[in-house]
Amino acid sequence: MGKGKLAKFAEMAQNPLVVECPMAAVMQDEFPLRGRWHEDFFHNENPIVLELGCGRGEYTVGLGKQMPEKNFIGVDIKGARMWTGAKEALQSGMKNVGFLRTNIEFIQRFFAPDEVSEIWLTFSDPQMKKVTKRLTSTYFLERYRQFLQEGGLVHLKTDSNFLFTYTEEMLNANGIEAVYKTRNLYCPSSGDEMGERASSIQTYYESMWRARGIDIKYLCFHLPKDGTLVEPEVEIPLDEYRSYSREKRSGSEKHV
Repeated sequence: MGKGKLAKFAEMAQNPLVVECPMAAVMQDEFPLRGRWHEDFFHNENPIVLELGCGRGEYTVGLGKQMPEKNFIGVDIKGARMWTGAKEALQSGMKNVGFLRTNIEFIQRFFAPDEVSEIWLTFSDPQMKKVTKRLTSTYFLERYRQFLQEGGLVHLKTDSNFLFTYTEEMLNANGIEAVYKTRNLYCPSSGDEMGERASSIQTYYESMWRARGIDIKYLCFHLPKDGTLVEPEVEIPLDEYRSYSREKRSGSEKHV
């Protein structure tokens, strides 16, 4: 590991806005902040919003600056990337932003029922080969249900036509209506308050995809707490600009 990464990890360990919980720790005792994020971390009762797979934390910090009346937590396992947003939030004296370094697969272990009001998924890996790794799959939605408030919002912002279409089909299969949906967030006709907020912050990856001429998609929906969730039985073309052969298609995946 390079000296730069080691220095960043050392800074992260000393940053009061960062909570680190590697997999070994997750599997042991109950997480001490579970159910106590308001009291022990933010010291207020404002709504808590998560960004899962926050990368460099641009969106977490950006949302925190836009909405001081809410608390934001960026979640990712890659600490060297997260360091950027965590350092900016600390230097800016932000009190409504925090970062949790851990595996998203165990996200339900860190938050108590009804503790979170919204989830943002910004430029998540579309995981075109394995459905259970997609952050909008029923595998993850069942985890979100364990801590998301009734009717809590899930926001998806993505360059991936595959992930966007898959999420659309997942909503259709479960009778969930989108609150907001556009395949071109920066098209003038899509401009309203929700669309403008989603387009007001651009991440590193978003800028990269837009520079390549790829449209940015945005979808938002309320996640119901009750009812059985099912996977869509559809074939979706893979994203051709990613590292998969053009003729390959996803198919209907079987999983448990």
